Amino acid sequence: QVQLVESGGGLVQAGGSLRLSCAVPGRIFSTAPLGWYRQAPGKQREMLAGITTGGSTHYKDFVKARFTISRDNAVNAVYLQMNSLKPEDTAVYYCNRFPTAVWPWGQGTQVTVSS
Repeated sequence: QVQLVESGGGLVQAGGSLRLSCAVPGRIFSTAPLGWYRQAPGKQREMLAGITTGGSTHYKDFVKARFTISRDNAVNAVYLQMNSLKPEDTAVYYCNRFPTAVWPWGQGTQVTVSS
């Protein structure tokens, strides 16, 4: 069973930054494209960004230029650097396989952006 562990969320003022981390089991990390998703209250979960095993990145337009996805093969982790945060970025953030989330969701990490 795939167990994903997200961390790094918190409360930040608008315009601030956060860096999210996700630990992925080593047995799948090296062969899987990975992505970040989020779910805001009352809304469906949405995909934000993805990164292939080769390092190619993909972003939704509404986070492009503000968010950066990266992966560290040495520690089996995927990251999401979030800059210029807005109140509408408030959500629970998750990682999963990209572009289709097929693994069980982790607990996520809460990001709250105050205005």
